[in-house]
Amino acid sequence: MNFFERLQELDRRWIYLIVALAIIIPLVVPFNSKTYTTEPTEKMYQLIDSYSGRSDRAVLISFLHDASVMPELYPMEIAILRHCFERKIKVFTITFTASGAPIIDLALNRVKEEYPEIKSGVDYCNFGFKPIILPIVLGMGENIATAIDTDAEGRKIATLPIMKDITNYNEMNLVVETSGSAAGGYWITYARVKFGVNVAIGVTAVMAADEFPYLQSGQLTGMLTGLKGAAEYEKLVDVFAAYRDDSHPHGRPFSSEILREKDTDKLVNITTQDNAVFTTQEYQNFLNKYPTAAAILDKIKKVKDGSVMIKVTDLTQDQKDQLGNDAWTALKYQTHNIIYKFKTARIGMNAQSIAHIMIIVFIVIGNIGYFINRKKQNLAK
Repeated sequence: MNFFERLQELDRRWIYLIVALAIIIPLVVPFNSKTYTTEPTEKMYQLIDSYSGRSDRAVLISFLHDASVMPELYPMEIAILRHCFERKIKVFTITFTASGAPIIDLALNRVKEEYPEIKSGVDYCNFGFKPIILPIVLGMGENIATAIDTDAEGRKIATLPIMKDITNYNEMNLVVETSGSAAGGYWITYARVKFGVNVAIGVTAVMAADEFPYLQSGQLTGMLTGLKGAAEYEKLVDVFAAYRDDSHPHGRPFSSEILREKDTDKLVNITTQDNAVFTTQEYQNFLNKYPTAAAILDKIKKVKDGSVMIKVTDLTQDQKDQLGNDAWTALKYQTHNIIYKFKTARIGMNAQSIAHIMIIVFIVIGNIGYFINRKKQNLAK
């Protein structure tokens, strides 16, 4: 039997095994790959980022889905919440399905772990599960505190500090709905038409084709498409919102030029990064800002090609305590290491891409083998 004949006789369980390994290995052993951002993702990011530091602007995230589509939608929600917490943007959450309520709690608690200064009722507010859609969608256009009396914790909305300077869609000027089905319908039909609110969506990949007409017509401000859209948003948060240096202590504004720079790839590596790398001037600036750190860091630093490198994993707990929380946090930022919860979409995209390539290879080889064998059979007749 020739090569193609053997493939035709191959037990399909071997194919299933190879595809399974192609998915599992990249999940267990992540590798760095290039993530290209698209215009719908960038527009959505830029609009949210324009609210940075403003007390009179807020974002509402509607969780309109259950656990079945979490692999694609949950990383989007994590990335958006992280963006808002990094840039001090007021964020509200709501769901119109009972199954969405625990997903909101899970997402908020998951992100909030890394931002101890973020407070419920001050920086974010969870409206929780509301069983009736239309009265709330329309009512918030007049007054949010009237349309929704209490939040998920039973507190009066009107009394919460987060409501300072926030009245209706004039201030809560962007609704982002994540859904595994028809996302954004009520918001586009009623809230946008009557009150002019901006609407963006996050959808599963199979739903994207149905939503593109709304995007092209301008009814949608932006859209995240499946795991790819979540991976794009993760990258934008790492490159801009979570970026720190002397000139940008609280993140930096979006720039397409920065995205094209080669050095940007170093900011989004999903493999573990444990070396804090400084230029000589950056290191001196760091020591000027945290003078007590010099006695600790000078002992473990390494100088190579004009760069100062400090392996943060070499620091003992006592040394971390001596550095202090601010210096230790700044040092960790300099490694550009991304914790797992904030890179799950990119890790998933690696596995998904390899699995798709493997399936395409099997299809191509299988078809070639089929027609070669068929031709041989015809010649033999």
